[in-house]
Amino acid sequence: MDYWSAAGFAAALCFIVSLCQFSIFHSSIPSPQMADILTNPKARRDYDILDTLEAGIVLRGTEVKALRAGKGQISDAFARVENDEVLLYNAHIDEYAHGNLQNHEPKAVRKLLLHKSEIRKLFGLAAIKGNALFPLAFYWKNGKVKVSLAVGKGKAQFDKREDLKKREAERELKQATMRKLKS
Repeated sequence: MDYWSAAGFAAALCFIVSLCQFSIFHSSIPSPQMADILTNPKARRDYDILDTLEAGIVLRGTEVKALRAGKGQISDAFARVENDEVLLYNAHIDEYAHGNLQNHEPKAVRKLLLHKSEIRKLFGLAAIKGNALFPLAFYWKNGKVKVSLAVGKGKAQFDKREDLKKREAERELKQATMRKLKS
């Protein structure tokens, strides 16, 4: 192999490696690892969110497989602090279609994994009258299911109407500016 063919090969190899690095680090496609599995649309509508935390969740294998398929809902779910543990109630994860006798209960109580200091903080916030603990979303992070847990205070009916009016006003303003820009 002569010098010029070896130099050409090395230059081509460097070009291919740089393209691969660029596509890996500058990808415009969002990572599927952080995509939401389940969301709780009622939470932001019915509560003023005071604080949010990320928590792990104890799941069985069939529960993880059902979540991978997107089978579940958390709109009625809530959490409680009991015996220095945080437990999630009413989170419905459908039974896995290809499961066997070891399949899970759809509405089982599930333990949330948090540090002691976070549990104490949640206990203090949840003890205040009118505050509630509820999940905002289930999502993937590094191959594990995580829960975005929120502490919120219930909104009154007029607060909900006020929020709708604000959103509608913002939408109309945005539409008007878009029409101005087009013409």
